[in-house]
Amino acid sequence: MKEELDSWNNLHVFKVREQRYPKLVEFSSTEEEQKKEIKKLREDIEPWLTALFQSEHLSLLIGSGISSATHYLAKKVLPSGMAPIEFSVFKKQVELASEESAKNSGRGTPNIEDQIRVANELVNGLEIYIITGIYGAGKLRRELKKFNNELQQGINAFANSVLECEQNILQSASETSAEYLMNFLVSFASRSATRERLNIFTTNYDRVIEYGAELAGIRLIDRFVGTINPVFRSSRVEVDMHYNPPGIRGEPRYLEGVVQFAKLHGSLDWVMRDGVVRRVALPYGAESISKYTDNADTLMIYPNAAKDQETSEYPYVELFRDFAAAVCKPNSTLILYGYSFGDDHINRVINDMLTIPSTHIVIISYRDEGDRIKRFYEKLKRPAQISLLIGSHFADLKTLVDHYLPKPAIDRTTFKMAELLKSRGIASTRTEDTEDDKS
Repeated sequence: MKEELDSWNNLHVFKVREQRYPKLVEFSSTEEEQKKEIKKLREDIEPWLTALFQSEHLSLLIGSGISSATHYLAKKVLPSGMAPIEFSVFKKQVELASEESAKNSGRGTPNIEDQIRVANELVNGLEIYIITGIYGAGKLRRELKKFNNELQQGINAFANSVLECEQNILQSASETSAEYLMNFLVSFASRSATRERLNIFTTNYDRVIEYGAELAGIRLIDRFVGTINPVFRSSRVEVDMHYNPPGIRGEPRYLEGVVQFAKLHGSLDWVMRDGVVRRVALPYGAESISKYTDNADTLMIYPNAAKDQETSEYPYVELFRDFAAAVCKPNSTLILYGYSFGDDHINRVINDMLTIPSTHIVIISYRDEGDRIKRFYEKLKRPAQISLLIGSHFADLKTLVDHYLPKPAIDRTTFKMAELLKSRGIASTRTEDTEDDKS
């Protein structure tokens, strides 16, 4: 793309392999021509992703795009957005501070996460201000109590809207959403057991990834220990899963389909009790969060960080350390799906990762709101280490799984067949009949 585009938003842009510049794709209006164009794109994209997926270290960073894509397949509509909290006191202060926060982070328009963070800072500041009983402290205490109640109600409403998204996916009459969510995750998790485990990181509060992993039989290993009331542990122990083959003793082998998992911004089912983070038994798609948690202020969902010191708060510092340790390694590949580049602390880790010449990232995004991806790409000036799949075509979950992601395969028979075909000079690709069936 030697002709510089002002924006990538609402366009189809891709860059793979040895391409020096991102390339704009314009699809034909006829279905027959589109099939030919998709087939040609697949010849460029699928082998490239297959090679990257076999990197020594592979990580997947998932943003809200996966929840939106799965919900759309289930209900044919996008999930309801995060409505702002309506405050009756300190409303103007929260609005102005939220706008400034969103502007500084490059997000443009503030969202409920900006509101929650600003509101929490305001509560902390006012509590310190009135502690000495200064003039007007009584009125401020009453207003602060009212403000705090409205904040907790807003957090509850926000959590319930996320649960509603889970419920819509769970109760969908069609199994398409669950099928494609499973296939998406298995495409990444089906690495040979001799390679390092896949790391999945997400900024989402919902349990869509856990839901898909459970359906696919993928085992998630995280920092929680226990069964009845799991507790978050700060010490990072390299726990893994092995099995003993029948008739062979003393030679355990790695179990396939095991993934290291971390939720960078917390989760709907995480609560803080007695100074300890616990995972409560919150059913997937529950009707209301209030039935399972005492109050909203114990809920461990973390607004976007705007200052470095915020990420040092427990337990998020441990999770961000895990993220940095996993991706900042030689021969490491990071796939980003549905992540909008709106979190500076994550962006800095990705920036540090790309200072290692053998690392690579693949950005898959439905759109580029605010041109954040484009700015990030141009600022880094490392085009050889970045692959792009931007646009509604590439990021559509069904299209991505059907045409561009590598075939999930961890069985020895598939590898043997691929080696046999290679030795005979036959390319190991899907037949045209298979392509037509899927389309």
